[in-house]
Amino acid sequence: MLKKPLMLICILLTILWVACKQNTKPQNDSEKIVDPHSYAEPEHVKVKHLDLDLDVDFKQQIIKGIAVWTIENPNKYDEIVFDTKGLNIQKIVLDDKTSEEPFYALGDENEIFGQALSIQIAPETKKVSIYYYTNPGAEALQWVAPAQTFGRQSSFLYTQSQAILARTWIPCQDSPSIRFTYNAKVKVPKEFLALMSAENPQKRNSDGIYTFQQKHPIPSYLMALAVGDIRFKKINEMSGVYAEPAMLDKAAHEFADVGKMLSAAESLYGKYLWGRYDILVLPPSFPFGGMENPNLTFATPTVIAGDRSLANLVAHELAHSWSGNLATNATWNDFWLNEGFTMYFERRIIEKLYGKDEADMQEVLGYKDLENGIKDFGKTHPDTRLNLDLTDRSPDDAVTDIAYEKGFLFLKNIELVVGREKFDHFLKQYFAKYAFKSVTLKDFEDELNNNVIKDDENLKTAINAYGWIYQPGIPKNAKLPHSARFDAIDALRSGSIQGQPADKLSRNINSTNEKLYFIQSLPDTISLKQMQYIDSVFHFTTSHNSEIQYAWYLLSIKKDYQPVYSYLDTFLNTVGRRKFIEPLYSELLTTEKGKKMAKDFYEKNRPNYHAVSTRTLDKLFSKK
Repeated sequence: MLKKPLMLICILLTILWVACKQNTKPQNDSEKIVDPHSYAEPEHVKVKHLDLDLDVDFKQQIIKGIAVWTIENPNKYDEIVFDTKGLNIQKIVLDDKTSEEPFYALGDENEIFGQALSIQIAPETKKVSIYYYTNPGAEALQWVAPAQTFGRQSSFLYTQSQAILARTWIPCQDSPSIRFTYNAKVKVPKEFLALMSAENPQKRNSDGIYTFQQKHPIPSYLMALAVGDIRFKKINEMSGVYAEPAMLDKAAHEFADVGKMLSAAESLYGKYLWGRYDILVLPPSFPFGGMENPNLTFATPTVIAGDRSLANLVAHELAHSWSGNLATNATWNDFWLNEGFTMYFERRIIEKLYGKDEADMQEVLGYKDLENGIKDFGKTHPDTRLNLDLTDRSPDDAVTDIAYEKGFLFLKNIELVVGREKFDHFLKQYFAKYAFKSVTLKDFEDELNNNVIKDDENLKTAINAYGWIYQPGIPKNAKLPHSARFDAIDALRSGSIQGQPADKLSRNINSTNEKLYFIQSLPDTISLKQMQYIDSVFHFTTSHNSEIQYAWYLLSIKKDYQPVYSYLDTFLNTVGRRKFIEPLYSELLTTEKGKKMAKDFYEKNRPNYHAVSTRTLDKLFSKK
């Protein structure tokens, strides 16, 4: 008689407990970091180390895992909270008490953030083991069919955890403010090699079981895994490249300067602290230019131009080994603390290796992107501030030219105000102080005020940190980039384009950056006849440089330049990089003719794209 009422009471208590925990956040004060994108409560209990055991199942397209978390609970709380999204939780074990499964519950599901996994613990609990498996549609996991790889013979798997997708393949406290070390054991098909964001093997073994160690504390978004027919080629003692066999030699050639870049970076801002620096070239579906996973940068194949002309991407991802991986934005509201610093660092590496003209050109191109980004938002839009409010929004909304290029321009302006030597000293000390730590906006402002401004009101006004960080648009006192090489192109372009001899054009517009600037600066009034002449000189339509292809194809869609469309079809079919494909589809959708073409292209190509890209594109097409 008592069983049913007792069961009902338990159910009601469970519902009340979950409801109380769901979406609760600690109140903001000077000692707490409030991350709107994580359910975790690290000020109560947080993770310190992960022992991960994974079994990768290509047939079912799932990963079966055991995540054993070593935790810190100094104030003896009775609960720890993890982030999950789409994970199937099988059981949970505290310490070694396998016969006593603790009470746990999953909160209500949120489309963006997933579900909170709340687990009751004892004050003395040291380890929490979570047994789980992923869903085939896990957003972080890209299961690449053989036909979508370079070799077209074997499947491939890679992860993309940034910004908050780690929770779709590992139950974790998925906030950049929380760092942990990890060891992992990964079982894969015997014909494949497994790699992670850790110390990696260079050869395939016979049993398909690989072990990994990441001895430095990292945030969850830097958890990474790749599995496939992958080979390794040495570049120097500290660096090498991984790729499918069909891409390996091309990739090694393209990234031959990585050792020089590493030396240049160390000479600027201190020793590289991660051990090895290797690069993995992924299949074409990879949605980003690169991902700065520690020890192993994931790189898009779109940088393989054959002439090392797009090597700035490697400089960017390498720079993240300091700005981002070493000193990390504590929340995604201040994404610019990762990317603005990295853009500045990248261009300093480029200047050191390839000269000031090259760096100046990249700065001007970046500023043009920033102008376009602000124009798209509207110059008073709050998302054109560096400090964002992304509450109840995806952190992917921060991935714009504002974080990258406005962040860069702010730091460049500080350099111009205080002098390069003083600013370099500041940055070197900053990276040393916050090594393997997460940085809040307040931390940065305090460092700037205490070590650069030092109560100098004139300097404070000249730097205008408040205007850059908290106000929309570009401050009126901003010093804008300039390129002498681009001045020469402007003078050349000011006359009749078609009247310029072909050899004069090609002689004065030679490098990738010069060609990009030339394409982007062509007037809206350019005729199809002029475009045909330019194409006959530079062969932009048939270029193998993805940046040039993208810029030329975008202009061609606007002008309805017919020769491009068959090449555009191939480009959209073989490139998954969101930076390229989203604007191209968007431009196609502006006309009735383009809409049909865009829908046909997308229906055919959507299976080739990563979830990061399809989420953006699905939203784009739903509006049309």
